[in-house]
Amino acid sequence: MQYRTLGRTGVQVSSLALGAMNFGAIGRTTQDEATAIVDAALEGGINLIDTADMYSNGESEEMVGKAIAGRRDDIVLATKASMPMGDERNHQGGSRRWLVTELDNSLRRLGVDHVDLYQIHRWDPRTSDEETLSALTDLQRAGKIRYFGSSTFPAYRLVQAQWAARDNRLSRYVTEQPSYSILQRGIETDVLPVTEEYGLGVLVWSPLASGWLSGAIREGRDITTSRSTFMPQLFDTAIPANRARLDAVERLAKVADEAGLTMIQLALGFVTAHPAVTCALIGPRTLDHLDSQLAAADTVLSADVLDAIDAIVAPGTDLAAHEKHDTPPALLDPALRRR
Repeated sequence: MQYRTLGRTGVQVSSLALGAMNFGAIGRTTQDEATAIVDAALEGGINLIDTADMYSNGESEEMVGKAIAGRRDDIVLATKASMPMGDERNHQGGSRRWLVTELDNSLRRLGVDHVDLYQIHRWDPRTSDEETLSALTDLQRAGKIRYFGSSTFPAYRLVQAQWAARDNRLSRYVTEQPSYSILQRGIETDVLPVTEEYGLGVLVWSPLASGWLSGAIREGRDITTSRSTFMPQLFDTAIPANRARLDAVERLAKVADEAGLTMIQLALGFVTAHPAVTCALIGPRTLDHLDSQLAAADTVLSADVLDAIDAIVAPGTDLAAHEKHDTPPALLDPALRRR
C-alpha cells in the first residue's frame, strides 16, 4: 500500500480508501460482513474509512462504528452530510441549524466523539458559503471534527468557498471528493487544477465507474452486476452513452491484457496516477470484491499504458456527460435561466 499526505493537513492516508456506501440496505450487507470487510481492509493497509449519514439512512455509519470499535485511533474516519435525511425540509443542506444537529447524529451512530474529516456531500445553493463555513469552523473548534471538506463541488464553487474562508477569517475546506474514472474524466478540465492550486486533498469516488471497469461488463455478456439491478438505465446499451462506454471498455480490456493487468488494476492505477489525486475510494460489497481491489494497491501504470488510455478516452472527457453530479443548477432548471 502507498501512503500520501492528505492535502496540506500532514495526515498520511492510504492510496486506496474504504468507502462504506454498500454497508447496510444499499448493498444488502450484514454487520458481520461489514466487519469482515473492515478487518480485511485494515489488514491490507487501508487506514481511511469514508461513509455518510444518508447511506442506508444512517445504517452505514452504525455498521462502521461497530466495526471500528476499539481501534478508532488507528483510523482516519470520514463522513458526510447535507443530503436529505427524511421528508422534513430542513433535514438537509448546509445550514448551521442542520449541520450542528446532524453531526451529533452521526457521532452517535458511529459511537465516537469526533470525526477526522466532515464533508459537505453536495453544494447547497440555498445556503451561503459563510453560513456553512462558520458552522464547520465552530464544530472544528469544539473538537467534534478535525478537518472539513467538500464533495462533488463544481470548480467555481471550490474557488468561491476558498475566498469566503479567507475574507471571513474562517477555516477552509481542505479536501474535495469528486467522481473520477477512466470513463468520466471531466474533472481534469477544471476541478483538479483548482484542487492543485489550493492544495486540497482529493478522494475520488466511483473509480470503477459503477462497475463498468470491474471486468464483469464485456461485449456479448449479460450485465448482472448488483448496481445494474436497481439502476438499469446506467447499463442499457441501447443508450448512446452506454454504448460508448462499452466500446471503450472493450478497447481498455485489450490494453490491460497486453500490460498483464486486470481491469480493476488498470482502473485504480489510472486514477491514483494523477498527481492531484490523494486516494481512490473503493466500495466493496463482498470480501471477494475487496481482495480484487486490494490487488491494485501497488499498481503503477507505465507511460505507454497511460498514453494508450488517453487514446481511448481523451483527457477531460466524460463519456456520460449527463451523469455529472456537479452540474450548475441553472442547467437543470429552466426557471433559473429565464427572467
